[in-house]
Amino acid sequence: MTSSRPGDGPAGNGPAGNDPRGSGPRSGGAGTGGPGTGGPGTGGPGIKVRLTGEKETLLPTLYARAVDCLSPDPILGDSMALDTVRRIDYDFRAMRLSAGDAVTVALRARQLDRWTAEFLDRHDDAVVVHLGCGLDTRVHRLDPGPGVRWFDVDYPEVIALRRQLYPEPAADYTAVPSSVTDPAWVAQVPADRPTMIVAEGLLMYLTEADATALLRRLIVHAPHGAAAFDAFSGFAIRTQRLSRVLRKAGARVRWGTDRAGIAALSPRLRIVEDVSALELPGIEQLPPASRLAARAAAKVPAVRDTWRLYHCRF
Repeated sequence: MTSSRPGDGPAGNGPAGNDPRGSGPRSGGAGTGGPGTGGPGTGGPGIKVRLTGEKETLLPTLYARAVDCLSPDPILGDSMALDTVRRIDYDFRAMRLSAGDAVTVALRARQLDRWTAEFLDRHDDAVVVHLGCGLDTRVHRLDPGPGVRWFDVDYPEVIALRRQLYPEPAADYTAVPSSVTDPAWVAQVPADRPTMIVAEGLLMYLTEADATALLRRLIVHAPHGAAAFDAFSGFAIRTQRLSRVLRKAGARVRWGTDRAGIAALSPRLRIVEDVSALELPGIEQLPPASRLAARAAAKVPAVRDTWRLYHCRF
């Protein structure tokens, strides 16, 4: 199955060829790719990360963006992710990320970036609510204008880690240390401005009741806006035991849905565009073995629709 934050993409072809922890440029100088002599993930000096369960799945996603950055033809070119991986003391190799996984994660992020950027182009006074932000650098990649208010929401320990690793964004920025399912934090978000809701690799980890209540709460709160997110199908939930990353993290995905389920969230909500993760623009950048596997999988509706990205307006 395809995974969410980890990016257990279609049939990888072995470990990612570019190791972000190896030699190469990084902020603060070159060398072995990490602080000191050990480097991150080898037990040497570095910023230690102790996350478990679904929180831990943000790390292979970060690593995938770093691998993409080292590609000769990067999709995101996320140099902050590359620098961060080289500063973290964590065994990324244990996740066994494939080259295909790295491409899939980068393609998903780019698609959500594009939908978000389009909204910001239309609304220079927008609010962006980035749910389950993890260690994503979206606010830095998109660099929103001075009229935009940006909210990154995640567990307190994740927000604390972000503050340790990342500089404060130039935008009008608020980091909200809270579970996304706690209704209390929503009061911080302006209720009188167009609102963009972004959730990458999050909703499938929530129960159906929590995921749908979260989305409905934000739709009701905002006067109008858009949402960009990925979601799993019921088939993906039933086959999650096949995901090596979920097994490694001891994480579990819970909510599976489809176009009808998304459309039923609110009478205000309409799906503008949706696409299978197997058919994202740029999927031809997968390594040959992964590309062939993705093409074959996309011909089977149940497999094709395992993981979809949605762009909605309300």
